[in-house]
Formats: sequence, C-alpha cells, structure tokens
Amino acid sequence: MATTALTGFSMISLLSLGYLTWDMMSPNQVENQPDLSFVDRSPVPQPPHIIFIMTDDQGFNDIGYHSSDIKTPTLDKLAADGVKLENYYIQPICTPSRSQLITGRYQIHTGLQHSIIRPRQPNCLPFTQVTLPQRLQELGYSTHMVGKWHLGFYKKECLPTRRGFDTYFGSLTGSVNYYTYDSCDGPGLCGFDLHEGESVAWSQRGKYSTHLYTQRVRKILATHDPQSQPLFIFLSFQAVHTPLQSPREYIYPYRGLGNVARRKYAAMVSAVDEAVRNITYALRKYGYYQNSVIIFSTDNGGQPLSGGSNWPLRGRKGTYWEGGVRGLGFVHSPLLRKKRRVSKALVHITDWYPTLVGLAGGNGSLTEGLDGYDVWEAISEDKESPRLEILHNIDPLYNYARSGSLQKGYGIWNTAVQASIRAGDWKLLTGDPGYGDWTPPQILPGFPGSWWNLERHTSPGKSVWLFNISGDPYERFDQSEQRPDVVKELLARLVYYNRTAVPVRYPSEDLRADPHLNGGAWGPWVGDEEEDSWDSVYQRQKKDWKKTLQFYKSRSFFRRLNTRIMSNRI
Repeated sequence: MATTALTGFSMISLLSLGYLTWDMMSPNQVENQPDLSFVDRSPVPQPPHIIFIMTDDQGFNDIGYHSSDIKTPTLDKLAADGVKLENYYIQPICTPSRSQLITGRYQIHTGLQHSIIRPRQPNCLPFTQVTLPQRLQELGYSTHMVGKWHLGFYKKECLPTRRGFDTYFGSLTGSVNYYTYDSCDGPGLCGFDLHEGESVAWSQRGKYSTHLYTQRVRKILATHDPQSQPLFIFLSFQAVHTPLQSPREYIYPYRGLGNVARRKYAAMVSAVDEAVRNITYALRKYGYYQNSVIIFSTDNGGQPLSGGSNWPLRGRKGTYWEGGVRGLGFVHSPLLRKKRRVSKALVHITDWYPTLVGLAGGNGSLTEGLDGYDVWEAISEDKESPRLEILHNIDPLYNYARSGSLQKGYGIWNTAVQASIRAGDWKLLTGDPGYGDWTPPQILPGFPGSWWNLERHTSPGKSVWLFNISGDPYERFDQSEQRPDVVKELLARLVYYNRTAVPVRYPSEDLRADPHLNGGAWGPWVGDEEEDSWDSVYQRQKKDWKKTLQFYKSRSFFRRLNTRIMSNRI
C-alpha cells in the first residue's frame, strides 16, 4: 500500500499499527526514523474505578472507630487500612451536600443556598452546571447512580440520566418508606418513588432499600468489564434517614440499648455496614479492587431525636455547629501512597469533583472556576491540603436573628443573617446557627433531668460566635469578644463571598406536582419546553398577622412546639 494513503499518521504510528513495513519505505524515510527500541511499549494505565458511597444522616459518633455503641466492622476495617478524614466537612442538610458533590460549587454559586428542594418545587440542579459524572463521561467513564437523588425532578432534564449518569436506580425525593417506597410531602400528598432510569419501578416494591441498592451495585459490577472501561458508581443510600426501619435480624444485636430510636438506628447502620462488605467483596471477585478508589462520606450530621449521635461535637443535622457540618469520611484504595493513617488535612465535599476528575486523567481546564480543590496528594501522600478556607454557607432567607445587626457586625456585615465560614484554625458563625446542644449518646433511658441540662447551652442576645476549631473542636469557648480582630477579618470574607453569590432559587410549590395527577408516583410534571414561571429571586415577605394567628391555632404549631420542647430537654 502507498504510505500516502493514510494521512495524519506518523511513520511510527503506521509501523506500530502494522500498515507499514520497513521494506515499503524509501532509504531517506528509514534513515530519518527514530530508534524504535526506545519507544515505550508498556500499556497506558487505565484510570481507576471510583466507588463513592454516601450515607444519609449518619452522625459523627455513629461508626465503630469513633468509640460508638454501634458496631461497623467492615467500615472500621476499610478506614483502618485506608485514610481516615478527621478534618472533613459536608453541609448540614441533604440537598446542599449532594449539589456541592455533583457540581464542585458552593451553594451560593448554584442558587441552592436555602433549605432543600421540596418534592413539589419546580426546582433542580441548575442546567448551566457541568456535573461531575458528565466530566467523567467525557473522560471515558461508564457512570451509574444508585439511591437517593434529592436534586430536583420537575422536568425530565433534571433527572440523573440527563445530568451525566448512564443508568439510574433509586428515589428522587428526600425521604421514602424503606419497603413500600411511598413518599409524602404533607397529609394526603403521597406517591410512589422508586425509579429505573426514567420509568417507575413498581415491581420492586416490598424489598428493603439498603439490600435492593446493594444488589443493583453488585449487578453493575458483575456485568461490566473492568478492563475495557473505567467505572464510576455513586451509591447514595437513603439509610440512615428516617423512617427508622430495618429487618428484624439487625435489631436483635442491639436489644440491650434502652433508647428505642437508637436501637433501630443502630440496626440500620449495621445493614449499611453489611452492604459495604458485600460491595467490596464484589469489587475483588470481579477484578476491580486493585485499580479502585472507594470513598465513604456522610451527607450531614446526625439527628439525635431520631437515634443519631454527633457526640462529642456540638449541634446536629440542620445546624452550622460542628455536629451538623463535620462529616464521617475515609478513602480506601490500593493506589494510596501512604495508608493506615489519620489525615488532618482540611477537606470539603466540593473537593471531590476536581479530585476525581484529576484521578480520571482530566486536566485543570476541566475544573476551572470550581470552589473545590484537588486534594488527592493530601490524602494519598500526606501532603498539605491546598484548601485553607471553607464557606459553610450564607443563607439570606433563613430566619433573621433578632439580636443581629450591622452595628454588631462592626459595620461590615449584618449579623442577623445566617452564615458560617472557617479560615485556618478559626470558625465564625453569625445569625441563628441552629440548636447548639451537646447531646451525649442515649444509651439508657431515664437520665436525671439535671444531668441533661448540664449540656444545654443557650446564649440569648448573641448573633456572633468565634471558635478556634483546631484547639476547641467541640465549640465550648467562644472567643468573639476576646478576638475582635479575627471576627472583623472573617466578616470581611463573608462580604467577599456574598458579592459572588447568585440569586436564591426557591420557588413556590406547584400544585401540578401532586402524584395523584401523575399516575400515583412522583416524577416530572413540567414539559422541558415550558419556561419557568417563577422568579429566580425569592423575595422575603412580611408575615400577615391574620395568617400568623391562624398558624398559631393550627395543629402544625403544636407539633413544632412539642419538637422544640423535646430538643431543649434532650
């Protein structure tokens, strides 16, 4: 064949492909070719298989290696042989943590800085954001998601299969029954919520979700060729979120726990531990393990009223105290350079996006403009983390602290606004951070009330707190009055970040979302061609006193009041 028939290939390429032999080349061509003995013929290593496992509402004290009353032998072993992340931060509630993992951006940069995405809200992860699975697809990965989505679904374009996942199996809303997969968003507003791709998976009703999701992951591993294409699996368990449900055999080992909620909660954690054991076994069985990276992470702190524990940290799920935002996390992989250690490197959930893109072979241009950092060298080689600062959040819609003002913020920042930031060793909170309790493990019932009250800490009239988190991780010694210089610096950082914030996306609920209008299941109810009818900026509205009076007379008020009393007690 003529050598000019294949253009765009070097002589070396044609020789290596077998389209050209030395006797077909002219003497000048032979003389000008480099010595092939120096060409590296070793196969290019394939990017690692990535398994990201996220649990829901698992507290800081809800794992064996934190001296918990809960037994997690598999998680303990994986963490002990890998790298424990003991300076790892997440967000205080579900949607924000997932959005930051998937986008690598702070909430203020996606418009999701307030609350969660409700089932009937016409809202979802902004379409302008290129997601982590989309980047991994570009880099040749096969991408799969199993479990809880909770990033919106009002249009089909919001669904996981349209946001970078080749396959999806799981629930779209924030909370479902573990067996029936019914999800309610108020009295009479219930619907089925288990989906296979973009279809409703009615036939799977009755199977415990932790087991069902584990079976799906094992099926993916069994049917994929680990040598042909790298794999990314995002396993987002709904466990251990309420409702507290588990098969009876997992409850029996905890029959000695006097607190019933803790007993059921512990059983659900044990089911997750067994699930992770089965998944790691499948990774070894089907040939993935030696070239794999397993990441384990919670999405937010635990809820003590539902059996969780963040002890000895302060606060709980939904708060910006450490108990709400410091997460359980570890990395297990044969590819780690320095294993079997505890890492104090500062890591945030936004960091997984650039870190995993880097592991997949992507360059820096694919992660420009993100709020996350590539922290692989800090995790794998025990180098310093490139991250020095974390914006926990700025929520302009959360209830303003009555005691806060611009004056108390030294004319720099209105301390009535809920916000929190960490820079180096220092952490600042403004506004209303949420309940600031230290809740001990509830092992036995009937503790004296005075004992519980020793751990209550209320500061009426405060709207600014400052802690040296490195020296005081339990947030017991507020230094805002002793170090006004640090307070002013961190308030200025909040101002800087706030200038980069996009408008809050928090639309009113849409009546068309009612599952009864959509075949009895939760799912998209707005056509992709339909333009959004809500404003991008959610305006704070003054409460009408008549509506307020009606609210106080309603049952919901007494339910909330009862919950508040219980929280003050426990």
